Amino acid sequence: MSEPLPGLDLRGTTKGVEFSVKVVPGASRTGPLGLLGGALKLAVSAPPEGGKANAAVLELLVHILGVRKSDVQIVSGASKPRKRIAVTGLSAEEIRQRLHQVDS
Repeated sequence: MSEPLPGLDLRGTTKGVEFSVKVVPGASRTGPLGLLGGALKLAVSAPPEGGKANAAVLELLVHILGVRKSDVQIVSGASKPRKRIAVTGLSAEEIRQRLHQVDS
């Protein structure tokens, strides 16, 4: 059986498991769009103003991963389309499996 989402770069750190996302704000709908250069590409309908798109990204990841809001945070790139996300409470394999279920 092949590894789900083999191109997604997940790394264990002291903050949890980290991975990159590429955000497309102001999209017509919110959801995952696949992978782009080792990052999870996410569309959010919220505009990139006043932290609205960041809040939408976190809300989407909480929903997809089935974790508490406090378990997901943006650790870098808050004002850029490419962001680094940290998730606590799940292993890299659990994150990969949950993201793969949505992507399938």
